[in-house]
Amino acid sequence: MFTTLSIDGGICAPDGFFADGISAGLKPDGQRDLAFIHSDTLCSVEALFTENRFQAAPILHFKKEGIDTTDFVLINSKNANAMTGEAGIEDIYEILEHAKSRFGNISNPVMSSTGVIGVRLPKEKIMEGMDSFDLSRKSPDAAAKAIMTTDSYDKQVAFEVVLQSGDSFKIGAMAKGAGMINPALATMLCFITTDAAVPSDEMAPLLRECAETTFNAISVDGDTSTNDTVMLLCNQKSGIYNREAFLFALQKVMHELALKIVADGEGASKCVAFRVTGAANRKEAAAAAKALSNSLLVKTALYGEDPNWGRIASTIGASGVECDPKTLTITFGNVTVYREGEILFDAETEAKAAEVMKKSSFSIHCDLGVADGSFTAYGCDLGYEYVKINADYRT
Repeated sequence: MFTTLSIDGGICAPDGFFADGISAGLKPDGQRDLAFIHSDTLCSVEALFTENRFQAAPILHFKKEGIDTTDFVLINSKNANAMTGEAGIEDIYEILEHAKSRFGNISNPVMSSTGVIGVRLPKEKIMEGMDSFDLSRKSPDAAAKAIMTTDSYDKQVAFEVVLQSGDSFKIGAMAKGAGMINPALATMLCFITTDAAVPSDEMAPLLRECAETTFNAISVDGDTSTNDTVMLLCNQKSGIYNREAFLFALQKVMHELALKIVADGEGASKCVAFRVTGAANRKEAAAAAKALSNSLLVKTALYGEDPNWGRIASTIGASGVECDPKTLTITFGNVTVYREGEILFDAETEAKAAEVMKKSSFSIHCDLGVADGSFTAYGCDLGYEYVKINADYRT
């Protein structure tokens, strides 16, 4: 048995972690654009990365170095350092060498970036900005704001987990993401810190297990970026580990941040859970649910608050999963509009379903009636504001 308590502090909540965010001049008007995470002891580190074949330079650098421990993560926004070739990787080496000379006590520093693709990093601005870092600062709000791109708000969460024995550990995280979000590790950055004594060989499987139903289950626009990263940093300072409790906490952290990203989708006003049950298996349920969360026709119907169940049915039928209109049931919230071949969509039902769609969050449940596979994906609406934001993203 264990208790999970929501606490303040974000990524700085676990013992021994520090963070801050500053303006290095990458963004206009003095906006924060450069952040660090520092642990006062060496951390085990595991990361999941984008499935995009054109992975950005920070990811290639991490893999090239085979990093499994670190105590310093540098994060910049506004510039993705993607599609910059070997020069982009060399820029990282130069920047991190500067970090090591500036902070002599850091080991195996890591870099992460987000922003515009296809532009070299402004190295001088970043290195000059680093010179103002104070690694003893605990400013999680500033760090979380510094990694934002088109986000309308920062995304943080932290918990203390208290075991039945009274022993406890903490876990905290920050994330960014609002656009280019697709369920192939959603386009975002997420950094998770913990003082739990997680065995290093358990970190990767725990991260993968939690990602399946969180960051790999959300979509804003169906695009997968070059920089997607979920990074787990464990410094073991609490000396406490309970696998069940840690898995629960990690899942909770990642789930909450994933939903914050969907809710903050560029121009979005609705966060919708697409729950598919009765599929042939879990894999097919996931395929159908993710097809719904990705469909532009479904997303625009959400924006228009139109309970167009035909778009739901059409998307499921096109998803390639085993399905039959004679066994399919579609429900908006608690309003069933189609059941096993019977159309229930009269004027009264349409009005009730439309009321459901006026809510800022709701579910659409599709029971395929084939077997017992189930999966829930999360998405948002797509409206005019999304086009405005992305039409001039580089400026």
